[in-house]
Amino acid sequence: MGKLNSLAVVGVLLCIWAAPLSGQGPANIPGAVPPPAMEASHDELRTSEPYALAGHRLVFSSWYFVRPGTFGWLNARGENVAVGGSEGPWGANISKSAGPHGVRLRVLPGERFQRTLKSEMPWEAKGLSMSSVLQVDGRYRAWGHCQDAQGKKHFCTFESADGLTWTRPSLGQIKIDGRDTNLIDFNGGTVFYDAAAPPEERYKCVELNDMSRETFEAYRAKQPDAVGPRAWREDVGVAFYIAGAVSPDGLTWTPRPEPLAIEHSDTQITAYYDAQLRKYVIYTRQWMVGPQAPGSDPSWGRIWYNIGRRSIGRTESDNFDTFPLSQIILVPPLELPPSEVLYTNCRTSVPGAPDHHVMFPAVWSMRTDDTHIRVASSHDGRVWTWVPGGSVFETPAFGEWDGGCVFTNPNLIELADGSFVLPYTGYEFPHKYPRGNWSFGSGYIRWPKGRLFALESPEEGVFETVGIMPPGRKLRINALTERAGSIVVEVANIHNDPLDNRRFEQCEPIRGDRFDHPVTWQGQDDLGVPENTPVILRFRMDHAAIFALDFE
Repeated sequence: MGKLNSLAVVGVLLCIWAAPLSGQGPANIPGAVPPPAMEASHDELRTSEPYALAGHRLVFSSWYFVRPGTFGWLNARGENVAVGGSEGPWGANISKSAGPHGVRLRVLPGERFQRTLKSEMPWEAKGLSMSSVLQVDGRYRAWGHCQDAQGKKHFCTFESADGLTWTRPSLGQIKIDGRDTNLIDFNGGTVFYDAAAPPEERYKCVELNDMSRETFEAYRAKQPDAVGPRAWREDVGVAFYIAGAVSPDGLTWTPRPEPLAIEHSDTQITAYYDAQLRKYVIYTRQWMVGPQAPGSDPSWGRIWYNIGRRSIGRTESDNFDTFPLSQIILVPPLELPPSEVLYTNCRTSVPGAPDHHVMFPAVWSMRTDDTHIRVASSHDGRVWTWVPGGSVFETPAFGEWDGGCVFTNPNLIELADGSFVLPYTGYEFPHKYPRGNWSFGSGYIRWPKGRLFALESPEEGVFETVGIMPPGRKLRINALTERAGSIVVEVANIHNDPLDNRRFEQCEPIRGDRFDHPVTWQGQDDLGVPENTPVILRFRMDHAAIFALDFE
């Protein structure tokens, strides 16, 4: 692809921001617009075109929005005789529709951008992390943990106006040596914003907790099917469970009285409210390990985690009180060595597109004790697949502040210049190295101009979208072509008929490095359809890549 092999390293321009915030919650938070409180009608259960977009942006992180195309076998009279005909092996000719060809999907590597926070306070002597970052009401908020010189962990919070420069607000909850701090009087975990909830529960948190053997056995006697088979850890003498908490402001927290789920999930747990599914969703640590053969002596396989491969699980619920046990939804890809496992999930979504689900799992090598970051995507948060392109971030050189291991944290956010950044926690030592003298901090992985996913054509290529309800009547494109390359766009109605004055021949060719670039047809910059009218978008590409489509 020539220059397209370095698509991630580009300049920056102004970005397209989301629509103004509603009174019910910020539009740039995943699931921010609460759905109406009603049962699904028959029409809502239909599966067909057009598709709705939950945000203002369409990114090709999978083939979900790309029409697969079709064909027919025609006889000598031009009649379609597919399946039902009786022609001999050479008696029919294939007729192809405008199916996609000459294009591919690829995730692009991120760049090590900046260290977002450095340890400055006594309670941060060993390090600090930003385990959750949200953009709420036009400002950025973060929650994480810090650790003092004696190894005590604290839950803490940070604020920023631009997502780059962070401050420590004085909360008045915990004082150290007479000094007010940004520490929260709560254990804490991963925080998410729930715009569908009442104001007193607008912020929610999930974390790992543990219980005694007696408490565990009481739960198991009462609800045996609701207790995970690996919740009890004999080696550490506790049972693990997923705990929840709610808050009106993200600062004062009220724990849920009962476990959300009693299961083993001893690493990053993420959660969100899915406005499309109308469900609360939690992603967990799972283990790819099989059941013991019937009649076996239980002592033969008590250390089940020695053979289990760390994987990613998922569970959903209508409420934020009880969840069924999670099920595995993503395992290490087969092209990885058998010693590499999925350590964290880092489920998030594409900025401006809350229905584009993305994960940045940390892949941990059990041979070398190092890490790297891969990317998976999903159109519904339930079915996941790995995005081609390999690792997007490697652990930096040993000796750097983050040269031991790295783990990404939600959420992927958009900066004012259009860049996407993803927080990560970096450690000076490898993950399982003796931790007496370890240190850790927070940094950003950056994708300039938001160029994370590319639908690209190394030569000439064509594709068209499924029918969509455009959330705006104007289309802007984030794209890059070779010097001799180009992109042209055609608009068709839901019946596949090209619109007058919106055909390929009338489109002003898109060439070069184009970010937030208006798509026009003979000077006209609208899609040529009334509001709330579905369209199909067709693309002809030549040595080009498309990173995003924005509607306004």
